[in-house]
Amino acid sequence: MSHTILIVDDEESIRTSLRGILEDEAFNVLEADSGEAALRLLAKREVSALLLDIWMEGMDGIETLRRIKEPEQMSDDFPHPLNPDAPVIMMSGHGTIDTAVQATRHGAYDFLEKPLSLERVLLLLDRAIREYRLKRENRELKRRVESDFAMLGDSAPLNVWMNRSAASPPPMAGC
Repeated sequence: MSHTILIVDDEESIRTSLRGILEDEAFNVLEADSGEAALRLLAKREVSALLLDIWMEGMDGIETLRRIKEPEQMSDDFPHPLNPDAPVIMMSGHGTIDTAVQATRHGAYDFLEKPLSLERVLLLLDRAIREYRLKRENRELKRRVESDFAMLGDSAPLNVWMNRSAASPPPMAGC
């Protein structure tokens, strides 16, 4: 299964370099040159991970991250969280520890410093996508279990039977 990565950076050269690297690794790549453009894209498309620059004109990366991850940050244009489980890897050419901590508080998966290390980008994406896939599978399994229990219903005879079954000891071997 091919994964889709959204690159959000106002520097075209960064987006172009990352696109080439990621496409060589068989990723589908989407690009946005601003936080606003990223939110519009996420309203239409699901992605497996994002590479998000912190320092951009207009809506910066931290605000973009907040709008992706935190439902209360949604506006009328984007009334719901935009794939909040998708891991967001923040990028910065001049980030500080304070900025990295702030990004982590708002749900960033990790932080990359520019100039980017190809090996580190691919390693983080691999880990992030694996974790994202597990979260989605877990959510789907929980949904199925809840659905199965809902099919059982909540009838009085069923509740009596369930309570008796839970209260009675298991049969002894050899009896």
